[in-house]
Amino acid sequence: MFYDLHIHSCLSPCAEDEMTPSNICNMALIKGLDLIAVADHNSTRQQPAMDEVSRRIGIRILYGAELQSIEEVHILSIFRRLEDNQSFQKWIDEKMPDIPNDPNYFGKEEIKDGQDQTVAVESRLLLVSLNASLEECIDAIHQYHGRAILAHVLDRQNSITNQLGFIPEGLPFDGLEIKSEEQKQRVLKMHSWLREDGTVWFIDSDAHHLVDISEAEHALSAETYQRLWGDGQ
Repeated sequence: MFYDLHIHSCLSPCAEDEMTPSNICNMALIKGLDLIAVADHNSTRQQPAMDEVSRRIGIRILYGAELQSIEEVHILSIFRRLEDNQSFQKWIDEKMPDIPNDPNYFGKEEIKDGQDQTVAVESRLLLVSLNASLEECIDAIHQYHGRAILAHVLDRQNSITNQLGFIPEGLPFDGLEIKSEEQKQRVLKMHSWLREDGTVWFIDSDAHHLVDISEAEHALSAETYQRLWGDGQ
């Protein structure tokens, strides 16, 4: 199935206002995707609307959030059940610094309903580091039955390789997000303990604009999906 598991909605202050649940789901269908996930910065509060719209439109979704650890490393968290994802928000809230958002500087942080109407505005700035280490973030994701994917591992300031310089051996991540086959080979060359066929690799868009949502180019096989979740469901 063709996928894109790293899309930001208008709840993320860095995403455009048009990144509403309906627009995201419809654009994903237009582009031929079968499975998507919205992963807003340090928040799961757009997921109920994503669930409603995806069911109405007819596209499969996972429920996400992109965490920023105290080391400023980005980690995608994805969940199969909305209930687990929403419970995870309680943990995020406990770790979130209470820094007010300035929408004129950082951008708006709007929570939508299933009709793309604004029902709430997040008052805290989401572009912050949680008061939790990388290991603590991954452990919490697992505690709530999610999977942890290290985001854009060779790109951007908040990649693990930019912040730490390497991926620690033994770190219990579930997948690595890259941009190309060339990046995969670079990651493997940097980490001799990594096995190409023993790692779940993802190529996502990290879309902040509708046009940037992935085309139907990258497929997740049933075998890989089973390896990710451990039971194939």
